Amino acid sequence: MKQWPLILSIAKTHLLTKMKSTVTASLGVTFGIGAYITLVSFMTGLNRMLDDLILNQTPHIHLYNEVQPSPEQPLQRSVDFEDDLLQIHSVKPKQGQLKIHNALPILKYLKAEPKVLGATPQLRAQIFYLSGPLDLGGVLYGVDILEEARLSNIGDYIVEGTPEGLANSDNGIILGIGLAQKMSLRMGDRVQVSTPSGGVFPLKIVGIYQSGIADIDNTQSFSNLQTVQRVMGRPSNYITDINIKLHDIGQAENMARTLEHQFDVRARDIREANAQFETGTTIRNLITYAVSITLLIVAGFGIYNILNMLIYEKMNDIAILKATGFSGMDVQNIFMSQALLIGFLGGLMGLLLGFGLSHLIDSLPFETEALPTITTFPVNHNPLYYIIGISFALISTFIAGYLPSAKAKKVDPVRIIRGN
Repeated sequence: MKQWPLILSIAKTHLLTKMKSTVTASLGVTFGIGAYITLVSFMTGLNRMLDDLILNQTPHIHLYNEVQPSPEQPLQRSVDFEDDLLQIHSVKPKQGQLKIHNALPILKYLKAEPKVLGATPQLRAQIFYLSGPLDLGGVLYGVDILEEARLSNIGDYIVEGTPEGLANSDNGIILGIGLAQKMSLRMGDRVQVSTPSGGVFPLKIVGIYQSGIADIDNTQSFSNLQTVQRVMGRPSNYITDINIKLHDIGQAENMARTLEHQFDVRARDIREANAQFETGTTIRNLITYAVSITLLIVAGFGIYNILNMLIYEKMNDIAILKATGFSGMDVQNIFMSQALLIGFLGGLMGLLLGFGLSHLIDSLPFETEALPTITTFPVNHNPLYYIIGISFALISTFIAGYLPSAKAKKVDPVRIIRGN
């Protein structure tokens, strides 16, 4: 017979009469699922934070002009030496080749390209920062700061001041926090910058920048593109770099190769620029999911052992049920129902436990000068992890209940009653 209300009623009675075993089995499911959700949420959140720290500061495509020596030197072109063996050493590149030729038309083309979210020009200038007796070498970037803030997370790393403050200043500078500390400078102070040609220009500090990467914070600063062009004595079309953000980062590699051939510039896509970092990210993700899967498998074996013992404790009940007319399939369905009820209730409690622990970790303060934008521990609250958790709870308890209940289905009630 197959009377599901009666079968479920018997399954419920069995669970309630053996409350200790029921609670133990449910807690096994609860802690397994709760630990999985907490671990995978925290570790993937940490990985995502590290990815954002690096990748959000990197354009999808970076255009620049690579300065190289001429492939053929004047001496090699001379007819007087055409039959001689020439060895030329210490060849220096030509001056004035850093800029991207036709940069403004390239920018206009990129801004009209449907695949492009935005493109920003830059002028990268090697300078010295002067303050009293100190002179520190570094890089001054001339940028369109408002467009940079729109396309990247640079605004999150300006710990004092705002991008708008720089945009509204003709002689402003956002100084790296390492530089500011070394030269004992603060907001509103003036710092002098010296160019390779010997010119010295005073700039007012309108912001402090902290990326969390010491090599950047100790050398880099930002100013308006027009300001740096004026400081370096360059025309308004002098641009050394173009940074591009795409709607789809997956198109970066192909588009970079296209732009290289189309405009005769060097184009480096985000994967090329961060190849080593992406390898590290892949390894971290593999470790995260390997540990998570291992945790679920261990929890599954624990659930199986508990349910196995629970069913074998019910052998006398199985004999009575069969003696009163229940078929082997009915007996199996009773114990399968018990297993699924334990999986469902334990899984729900595991979801609540994982949810609570994840949000508890997410609320814990995590403040460090190296990561100014991070105030709490990073946690990834992805609903997929909860779906995986409850699915595993049901599947694992189904398997854990099916194997011993399949044996119970074949039990001979006469042998059990006789005590054999």
